[in-house]
Amino acid sequence: MTATATVTRPTVTAAVPRRRIWSYWRFYLALSPFYVLFAVFGLYPVLSTIVLAFQRWDGLSARKFTGLSNFAFLVKDPTFWQALENTVVLFVMSTVPTLVLALVLAVMLQSAVRFTNVYRIAYFIPNVTSLVAMAIFFSSIFSTNFGLVNAALRSLGIPQQNWLGQPWGIKIAITAMIVWQWVGYNTLIYLAGLQAIPREQYEAAKVDGAGAVRTFFSITLPQLRPVVLFTVMMSTIGGLQTFTEPQVMVGNSGGTGQSGMTVVMFFYRAAFLDNDYGYAAAIGLSIFVLVLLFTAINWRIFRGRGEDR
Repeated sequence: MTATATVTRPTVTAAVPRRRIWSYWRFYLALSPFYVLFAVFGLYPVLSTIVLAFQRWDGLSARKFTGLSNFAFLVKDPTFWQALENTVVLFVMSTVPTLVLALVLAVMLQSAVRFTNVYRIAYFIPNVTSLVAMAIFFSSIFSTNFGLVNAALRSLGIPQQNWLGQPWGIKIAITAMIVWQWVGYNTLIYLAGLQAIPREQYEAAKVDGAGAVRTFFSITLPQLRPVVLFTVMMSTIGGLQTFTEPQVMVGNSGGTGQSGMTVVMFFYRAAFLDNDYGYAAAIGLSIFVLVLLFTAINWRIFRGRGEDR
């Protein structure tokens, strides 16, 4: 009998040299401008604000560590709570009609056949117009004696109103300006989302006998969930940081009864008018927490329910 020997070839492991970190220096050098700019204009201001929130500083004298005294005073400050209430009220009054009207206009624009590009440009113009100029313009519109709104009321036999001299009049004027500014922007975003929906779904719904309302709530709105989530997030971040509109229309004091005072205006007044930068830093951190809280709530409402199903 002949024995068969099995010969096993030795496994040759090729030694793959590992490149050292410094061998990628060209790539790191190409990316370094972003990180340098982020560190100088992003990371450093954030860290400096956090440290400053625990200090007392007027911008000239030496800083003094005060612990949690700024936050303790913030919690007890009635002006802060009023500014917070005004901010939330203005956010709700402006965001809801803005997004609803933008969605309606987007659906109407989607079905338009002629002059579509003209409508898009017209809707977007308010968003690129100077914010200060628009605030001055709306101040004139809501003027007591010469405003267009009071002129329309007088023509209808309704007594004129002192819009910028009463609490709810100030809020309505600010809301009108915010809605006018952001409706067109959100309309174009919704229009882009509508154009991404397959037309076959609408044709199938039409064949099944679904009307316009049923089609909107069964096809259009569910398909636009990611777009709606984006617009709600952006509106939340922007709405809770409202500053220029009330600041130009009613001044740094917030108008009658400080009804136009927002949290960002309160922050601006503490920092640049009262020179209390430590307290202003504490207000800035509260704004960050407020935006984070509302963003998380909106994320849970518009995205969480869809994932749980």
